[in-house]
Parts: sequence; C-alpha cells; structure tokens
Amino acid sequence: MARRIAAGAAYGGGSIGLLGVAAVGVLLAEVQLAKRSVGGGVAPLPPTAEGLYGRSFQASGSAARSGSGAAPDPASVPLRLALLGDSTAAGQGVRRSGQTPGALLASGLAAVAERPVVLRNVALPGARSDDLERQVSLLLTAPAGPPDVCVIMIGANDVTHRMSATESVRYLAAAVRRLRTAGAEVVVGTCPDLGTIEPVYQPLRWLARRVSRQLAAAQTIVVVEQGGRTVSLGDLLGPEFAANPREMFGADNYHPSAEGYATAAMAVLPTVCAVLGVWPEADRLEPDRHENILPVAKAAAEAVKEAGTEVTGARAPWALLKHRRRRRLPESAPEPAPSTEEVRRP
Repeated sequence: MARRIAAGAAYGGGSIGLLGVAAVGVLLAEVQLAKRSVGGGVAPLPPTAEGLYGRSFQASGSAARSGSGAAPDPASVPLRLALLGDSTAAGQGVRRSGQTPGALLASGLAAVAERPVVLRNVALPGARSDDLERQVSLLLTAPAGPPDVCVIMIGANDVTHRMSATESVRYLAAAVRRLRTAGAEVVVGTCPDLGTIEPVYQPLRWLARRVSRQLAAAQTIVVVEQGGRTVSLGDLLGPEFAANPREMFGADNYHPSAEGYATAAMAVLPTVCAVLGVWPEADRLEPDRHENILPVAKAAAEAVKEAGTEVTGARAPWALLKHRRRRRLPESAPEPAPSTEEVRRP
C-alpha cells in the first residue's frame, strides 16, 4: 500500500484511499468525539526557540585564533539547523523554549559536533503537507542561504483533515527535492502513530493507527528516493505514550509534553548528527541491533514498527535500516539571537 501511494505521488496518479469511504466517515465522527473529550486545558502556543546554541564553542574557537594568529577555524562557524512542519515541529504543548524539539536538537547537535548551531523554525501549528512549499521558500530566500540540515515533522494533520495520501507525499517529496537541490541535508520525522491519543477508542484507534502507519511508510519511500533520510516517530504517540499518557502528553492530552518532545528529539538527533558526519558511530550494519539492507518499500514497512528507526538510501532500490543508539538530551534555552554576520557562511 505504501508503495502504491508513493507511486501515485510520483506519477501524478489520482487519490489512493487508505480506507473506504464508510470507514473514513466513522473515523472522522470518532475524531470529533475524541476532540470533545480532550480535556485538562488548552495547549499553549509554541514558545520561540530560535537563536544561537553552543556559543561557548564559538568563543573557544575565537580565543584560540586570537592567540595563534591562525586563519578562521571553520569549526567555530555555526551550523544552521531548520525545523519545518506542524505543531509537533513547532513545539506546541510546552511553555519553555528549551523544551521544544528545535531547542533540544540544536543544543544536542552543538554538543555532539562541538560547534555552535543557529536554529530557525518555520513550522506552523495546524499545518499540513501542502504548507511545506511556503515553509521551504522562507528558508531558501533567507539572506544567510539554505540551512545545513533541515528536520521536517509532518503528517498528523493530513490524516485528521482527510488529505489524500498521494497528495500528502507528493508535497513532501517536492519539499525534500527543493531542499536537497539547494544543498541542505534533510531528515524527516514520519507521521506519528495517531492510534495512541488517550481519548481515542476503538474502532478509531485501530483505523488511526493503520492510516498513520501507511502514511509514514509512504513518506519514507518518497523521502529516500529524493535523497533524504527518515526516522520513525511511532513512539511520539506510540508505546511510550500509551504506557505513560499523563507524563508524555501535554495539557490538552493531544500534543506531547516536555518529556514527550525529549523522547522524539532523542530519536531524531542521531540521524541529524550522522547526516552531517559528526555522529560517533559507524554506518556499518550491526545485525545484533536488527539492522539490514532491504528494498526501500520493505525497509519503510519495517521502520514504522519501531520508533527511532532510521532509513537511508543505499544503491537503488535498496535502503539501509539503522537503529542508532540514543542519548539523553538536557533541557536547554537559546542564547541571544545571533547577528547576521554570525550566521553567514565564511
């Protein structure tokens, strides 16, 4: 099914429904009931987390140069990280900037790379995949140029707002293609498992899980074919959330809590670092960690079963299935926003 969806997106096919019309009607009716039962408060607007992270690495590099009279050290030039997508990428549900996924990824990347990182977040709460065109344009028209690496988290609103799967992945494929053509690395956190939102009951739970997993697998196929990498975010609203809903969900019982975002960021960070060549772990296969080289559609189907699974392209039509080791991320707050000169390429 994921391959059919991806093929429909690639060749301009019509909508390929994930469920029959009657099932979709049941799904939407149950969604409205679930929304009414989502209590405990309203998710706050996402806090602003843009700025410079790891300024100490920039300062230490400048001090070393001033003492030796050496040429500028490229390692002290900030890496540029951008987040695109929906409320999950924006960080809706938490109140402090340091708890957002962007801040967690930026501080984590700075620590691993030992290099300052400038974060820009153009994600929009409520966005669907058709908003990616606007978000990508914002990034590519910025004076500083394209980011070094982009993280996209999208898909949940496509499911709940009935966007066809083929249309959804077509927009995503176009966004990844534009970013890769501009020279940016791309990591996509695929559609989370919507079957674990606490107020959702059967049969909606089963239908939502099936739809979101099929979309996530299709996203993986088109992203890998465009030269990006994906990380399964099933656990974002998956087993860990189901086991600890009060801890992992935010005030509205829908958006992740600070602990939930930390879990998602820990899953994505290793791939963000690996795509930039700074992750201290080899890309060779580790069979004891259930890593393998599989046809891309098979790898996509396997990835949705376990959150944190990375899929990256090998020689077509093969893909590498990786389970990178996670690291706990400390909460971090952004430092003062950098000037234009600080973020500009040397």
